[in-house]
Amino acid sequence: MNGGTLHWWQTRWFVAAMALLAAVPLLWPDIAPLVDLPGHMGRYRVQLEIGRQPWLNQWYDFRWQVIGNLGIDLLIVPLAPLIGLEPAVKLIVLTIPVLTVTGLLWIAREVHGRIPATALFALPLAYSYPFQFGFVNFALSMAWALNLFALWLRLGRYDRVALRTAIFVPLSCILWVCHTFGWGVLGVLAFSGELIRQRDRGHGWVHAFWRAGIGCIPLALPMVMMVLWRSGDHVTGQTADWFNWRWKINWVQMVLRDRWMAFDLASVTVMFLILLKGVRDERIEYSRNLALSALFLAAVYILLPRIVFGSAYADMRLAPYVLAIALIGLRPKRGLSFRGAATFAALGLAFFGVRIAAGTYSNWLYDRDYDRTLAALDHIPERARLVTFVGRRCIDDWESSRLEHVAGLALERKLAYANDQWSMAGGQLLTVNYRAAGRFAHDPSEIVTGRRCRGQWWRPISTALKLLPRDAFDYVWMVKPPAYDPALTRGMTPIWRDGSSVLFRIDDRRPIISPEEYERLTRPIRRPPPAEPSRIAI
Repeated sequence: MNGGTLHWWQTRWFVAAMALLAAVPLLWPDIAPLVDLPGHMGRYRVQLEIGRQPWLNQWYDFRWQVIGNLGIDLLIVPLAPLIGLEPAVKLIVLTIPVLTVTGLLWIAREVHGRIPATALFALPLAYSYPFQFGFVNFALSMAWALNLFALWLRLGRYDRVALRTAIFVPLSCILWVCHTFGWGVLGVLAFSGELIRQRDRGHGWVHAFWRAGIGCIPLALPMVMMVLWRSGDHVTGQTADWFNWRWKINWVQMVLRDRWMAFDLASVTVMFLILLKGVRDERIEYSRNLALSALFLAAVYILLPRIVFGSAYADMRLAPYVLAIALIGLRPKRGLSFRGAATFAALGLAFFGVRIAAGTYSNWLYDRDYDRTLAALDHIPERARLVTFVGRRCIDDWESSRLEHVAGLALERKLAYANDQWSMAGGQLLTVNYRAAGRFAHDPSEIVTGRRCRGQWWRPISTALKLLPRDAFDYVWMVKPPAYDPALTRGMTPIWRDGSSVLFRIDDRRPIISPEEYERLTRPIRRPPPAEPSRIAI
C-alpha cells in the first residue's frame, strides 16, 4: 500500500477532519457529562484553593505525591489560573477523543503504509464506555499511549533505535504519571510491535522475543516508580475478583454504552461484523503486527482482575482498546479494487458520523439535566456543609443519569462540602477527614436507593435520612431520589425544588430516631463484595 496516489480517506486533511469531528459532542456542554468527572472537579478545586482557603483542611487532606494517576490534576495547575478551572477541564477532556482518533489513524498508517478504509470503523471507540464513565486520567493516558506507540513504530521503521531509546525513557515516565494503565498498555503494544520487527529482520521467534524485550528497556523505568508508590505505608486498596467471566463478556458488549441500548449494541455488532470479514472475506486480511498486539491485549484483558489496588473496573477499561487495535489491524489485500475500498471507507465514515451525531444529541440532553439540577447551587451559600443524596436503582440502567457525582460541582463552584469524594490513601491526592460526617463523609454515601441492594454499600433513602448526623450538615440536596416518607425530613425546610429533586435547609439538628433504632440500623452486616457491578437493566 506504499505506492500510488493517496485516496481521500488516507490524506492528512482527512485525519485532521476526523480529529476535529471527534471533538463535536463535547463542544456544547459546559461540563462534559461523564459520570465521575464532577467528583474529580471537586478535587481539582480543593487542590487549587486549599493553600488560600485553609479552612478546607477541616474537611479534606490534600498532599502532593508522585502517583500513577495525575494526568489532569497536573495539567490544570498552569491552565486553571489562565482560563478558569471549568474551561481548563473542558479543554483537556475535549482533547481525549481527538488524540484517540489521531493515535488510531497514525498507528494504522505506520503499520499498513496507508490508512486502510476499515480503520474508520474503530473511530467511534474514542467515546468508549470507560471514557463515558469519567475515567479521565486513564482515558488521557490511553490516548497518549496510542500516539506514542505510533511514534515508536515510526522510529523503528526508520531504524532510529538510539533516538527512540533516548526519548522514550522520559516519555514513559510522563505517561506513567498520567496514569499507570496507559504506560502498561504502551509496553504491551511496543513489545508486540518490536517482536514483529525483529521477526521481519530474520530472527527466529526465541531470538526475536529476547531482542524485543531488550528493545523495550527504555520503557522500564516507571517500574521503579511503581514499586516506590505501592510500597508506602499510606497506600491502601486491594486487588480482587479474578476471572469474572460474566462481566468480562458484558464489558465487551458495553464498549459503546451511552444512552440508547439497542443503538449501542447494534453499533458494537457492526464492529464485530467488520472483524469477521477479516477472517472470512478473501479481499481483507489482518496485519501480523496489530493482530499480535490485539491478541496480547486480549490476554491482558482476560488475566486482569476487576479490582486493582482498590480501583474497580480495571479490566473493563481495556476492552474498547482491544477491539480498536483489532479493527485498525485489518487491511485490504491487493485484489480489492478502489471501488470496494472506497465503499468500505464511505460506510466507515457514515458509521463514525452517525455515532458522533448521536453522541452530540445525547450530551445535549445530559447538559439540560445538568443545568436544571445545578440551579440548586444558586441557593447554597459558599462553605456550606452540604450532604448530597443521588437516587438510583439497584438494577444498572443502560442510560446513566451522569449525576452520581454532582456533589463535586457544589465543592467546585461553592466550596461547599461534598460527600462524594473518593477517600483511598495512595490512590488519590485527596482524602477525607471530616469526622463529624461519620458514615456520610465520602463516596459512596451520596448514592441512595429505594431498597437495600445486594452486594452494594448504597443505603436506602429511608436509612440515609434516619442515620444522617444533622449536626454535621447545614443542607441536604436530594437529586432525583427514590420515594421516601416526608416525615423523615421533619425539621428541614425546602428552599429549592425541581421535579423530585429538592434542596433542604436543616433547621432542627436533633436526631429523628431513638438511640435504640440507631443502634439497630448501624449493626454490622456481612461485608458485600467490593464494588460489585449491578445487573444490567434490559
